[in-house]
Amino acid sequence: MDKVAIYPGSFDPITNGHLDVVRRAARLYDRVLIAVAEDTDKTSLFTLDERIALVRQTVRGLRNVSVEGFSGLLVKFARRKRAAVIVRGLRAVSDFEYELQLALFNREMDPKIETIFLTPKQDLAFVSSRMVKQIAMLGGQVNGFVPQAVKQALKQKLRVR
Repeated sequence: MDKVAIYPGSFDPITNGHLDVVRRAARLYDRVLIAVAEDTDKTSLFTLDERIALVRQTVRGLRNVSVEGFSGLLVKFARRKRAAVIVRGLRAVSDFEYELQLALFNREMDPKIETIFLTPKQDLAFVSSRMVKQIAMLGGQVNGFVPQAVKQALKQKLRVR
């Protein structure tokens, strides 16, 4: 039986830090499902369909990685997908408290699903979707922070606004 890992997030937009975590997870597990959250508590720049399309475009070359949108409880989605592991990225110590709390809640809801934390490469540890959007909205360059497809999508989206 394949070991399936789920890497959830809003990916608004996906960054090179996210991609680094995906690549690391893809080396550890048979299949990695990137679960793009509908994200009801945040106002997203990109729609769910746009985020799914961007993530798919950026992971196209990774043979054991797939992408799917979801809403509702992550643990329920993980059960439906028969995932053994939830992958979470940690950039800094400031992420840890929130991520630990999520992991403990998820374990309480389903003790069979483990959470693992992966860190991106050191030179990507400071990159966040929120900061990328802010830089792009203010006319700054996002080279090195996001894949080319995301850079183009940001340009197009922010021109429309």
